[in-house]
Amino acid sequence: MDNIIIERIKTLAKEKEHELIKCRRDLHKYPETGWTEFRTSSIAQKRMAELGYTITMGDKANNKDYMMGVPSEKILKENQQRAVSQGADAALVEKMTHGYTGFWADMKFSDDGPYLAFRFDMDSNDVTETADENHRPNKENFSSVNNGAMHACGHDAHVSLGLAAAEIIANIKDSLKGSIRFIFQPAEEGLRGAMPMIKAGACNGITHIIGIHIGFQANDSHTIICGADKFLASTKFDVTFQGKQAHAGAYPEDGRNALLAACNAALNLHAVSRNGKGATRINVGRLTAGEGRNIIPAKAELIMETRGETSQLNEYMVEESRRIIEASALMEGCSYTIKTAGGSSSGQSSREMIEYVKEAVKYVPEYKKVIENVSFGAGEDYASIMSCVQENGGIGTYIQAGIDRYAGHHNDYFDFDEKNLVPALNTAAISAYLILKK
Repeated sequence: MDNIIIERIKTLAKEKEHELIKCRRDLHKYPETGWTEFRTSSIAQKRMAELGYTITMGDKANNKDYMMGVPSEKILKENQQRAVSQGADAALVEKMTHGYTGFWADMKFSDDGPYLAFRFDMDSNDVTETADENHRPNKENFSSVNNGAMHACGHDAHVSLGLAAAEIIANIKDSLKGSIRFIFQPAEEGLRGAMPMIKAGACNGITHIIGIHIGFQANDSHTIICGADKFLASTKFDVTFQGKQAHAGAYPEDGRNALLAACNAALNLHAVSRNGKGATRINVGRLTAGEGRNIIPAKAELIMETRGETSQLNEYMVEESRRIIEASALMEGCSYTIKTAGGSSSGQSSREMIEYVKEAVKYVPEYKKVIENVSFGAGEDYASIMSCVQENGGIGTYIQAGIDRYAGHHNDYFDFDEKNLVPALNTAAISAYLILKK
């Protein structure tokens, strides 16, 4: 029976190839950054509903108390209007006001059995796609039309894979038991979107969880990575120093120099002691301050991040950062505020889930090099979702499906061979079948 169902899955996946590529190109042309994925979410919600899934969306799927780095209401409104003008369902977009773009879709097969979930991220990068006429999306008319936004990490492919996998699962539902949930997550970039969905109940009852990313450490189309560990826990900060303006020549003693406070902080943050218990990272990515050459700067802003091999190591970096920021402000007589702009926990794939994926890959001959597990060495919002499921007694893994890339991730030339999507789709759908089969 397994071989019959698996061959049916593969036939369905091959039949879906044209539609899969068409969907990816459509999403690539209309990218949307974190919390503004109104068009993307609208399209995905409508398709999942058509397939017979039950949708949870809006404020029921996004806990506003945990949403970080959300654009202003003005920017959100502008993006809602743009989404509708580019084909989004106006009624659905209205229900996503305030940036409630994340949703999940459920299908129940029986009262007993596993509860499997997939996570697919939807947001684009803050990147302007190259105008080079030799760039394939430009040659074939699917490059980004939204200035300053580009799918440079493959999330357009992830959403397309999720919708295609959901259709295959709906087609074989009579062979399955338990339930399945497809989580479509906003704002993965910046590690902002997972926690609001977790707190809204996205992981409730889930026994098995799979995340999928194309490429990354799987550097060619013959490679698949079935699991990952050592996701670096991370916290993102926006820091503001507030001082006092004064004439730099006549009355410098009356000023309180916020620029110097920020500079002291930036230098000393990078001097935080490493930790013998594991890897840590810190980076100040931007510092802005000042009004003029003869004015003591009254305000300075910096954006920064910490990372740690474990959540405990990241917390060590966070506490050290807070201590240094406070001391730097005190030195210059300034006040300060720290706003958390994003974050994620560490994570480690479950052995049992890796084995499910390895078994599925046996039926996907395109993958010649099968890697069980890798050290991820970076942050991923999915780690928080996987950890939540594991803490509640479930198991999870993170798949990296190999692609032949024309440029690296987060590069304005990023693109890949779309023929690589069907093997990734087969891996997802067959893994789901092996977990949920009667």
